[in-house]
Amino acid sequence: MDFLNDTPIYIQIMNIIKTDIVCGKIKKGDKLMSTRELAVALKVNPNTIQRVFRELESEEICFTKRGMGTYVTEDDLMITTLKEQLASEKIVQFVEGMAKLNFSIEEVINKLKSYEGVKNE
Repeated sequence: MDFLNDTPIYIQIMNIIKTDIVCGKIKKGDKLMSTRELAVALKVNPNTIQRVFRELESEEICFTKRGMGTYVTEDDLMITTLKEQLASEKIVQFVEGMAKLNFSIEEVINKLKSYEGVKNE
């Protein structure tokens, strides 16, 4: 996996897991890969994955069953809140990027209205 240089790797991995949860690729209550398995799969230090799991737990997105592994929350409200949070972050990034290109909010809205890219299926 190729990671960006401008964001810590553990945050990038957290964002991947969060996105997979809100998109349904990882379902609520699912067991995540073990620290070792995920570290090998992503080619990172196991300590990085341990930090990812600790942070996800502190955000109440995941929980650990001692000796059994780390699981995704089963709390629908938490997952909905996470989805809204990720959406807000994407919107801020997009709007700030467009502002750097000297687009007004009205121009941004017009661009979005005329965009033919991603469609909901």
